[in-house]
Amino acid sequence: MAKAPSCLGFDGRVHAVVALIPHGRLATYGQVADWIGAYGCARQVGWALRRLSLPTSIPWQRVVNARGRISMSLSREGSDWIQRELLISEGIPVDDEGRLPLRRFLWEPHPLALHEALGLDAVWPDTRE
Repeated sequence: MAKAPSCLGFDGRVHAVVALIPHGRLATYGQVADWIGAYGCARQVGWALRRLSLPTSIPWQRVVNARGRISMSLSREGSDWIQRELLISEGIPVDDEGRLPLRRFLWEPHPLALHEALGLDAVWPDTRE
């Protein structure tokens, strides 16, 4: 995938693709990083989401770590428990330690939706024969 336009900035690109994640579905920090062309920047995706002011219309709660867990930490100042409750309210079971069935709820966007969210000009090969 081509790099997203710099006018969005890193946080803007993260927010644009996270906004696509549907109700009751999940993505990982690493997936989001890959989708915006920032391979290996999962931790930075987490920080971009932490910088959001709550409440927000961006469904930040739908992004979890690759082990299928909410990243529980005192440094999150309770947002980990908010995330847990929001996911449960969407029908995603989460235990007291933040574990959830990632494979069952994992979402993959259509590439065209990503390109549109990031403001990229999609060049799609003609697959007609």
